Amino acid sequence: MILIGLGSNLTTDDFVSSSEILEAAIIMLADHDIYLRDRSCFYETEPVPKSNQPWYVNAVVRVEASLSATELLKILHKIEHDLGRVRHKKWEARIIDLDLLSYHNEVHPSREKWLSVADEISPNCPVIPHGRLHERDFVLVPLADIAKNWLHPMLDKTVEKMLDELKSSGMVRLL
Repeated sequence: MILIGLGSNLTTDDFVSSSEILEAAIIMLADHDIYLRDRSCFYETEPVPKSNQPWYVNAVVRVEASLSATELLKILHKIEHDLGRVRHKKWEARIIDLDLLSYHNEVHPSREKWLSVADEISPNCPVIPHGRLHERDFVLVPLADIAKNWLHPMLDKTVEKMLDELKSSGMVRLL
């Protein structure tokens, strides 16, 4: 199962809402032979960490693709770029954020190294499953819409169990 998290809290001249940006990103996946199999509802969520940024719109999609995890991550970054994202600093507001959450339950870089690099982000060496998905209600709530029984390959916990154990980092509201 390939799972991708989507988020946006800025708009552009072409897209007047974050929901429109997420819809555009989902459509653009198909342009790269990444096929949508399921999608969550859209949720309005507080920025993490809490700040005066606009609230986000978040969702999760399940896709199929015949790409490696690294190739898929490069395409996700290309879609972000094509939609106008420019990376400046961590935790900043963004037009679009596409995170590779899970790739066929593979663990990258390795089971032995995953815990030590879980917070690192690198387009050339993806951390899979995403290193913080189990700490983020804005990921787990939409993920529960489409895969509540998905089992985290490193933590050996379902989405439902991770949600039960989560100390919420913010508000999550169905749009």
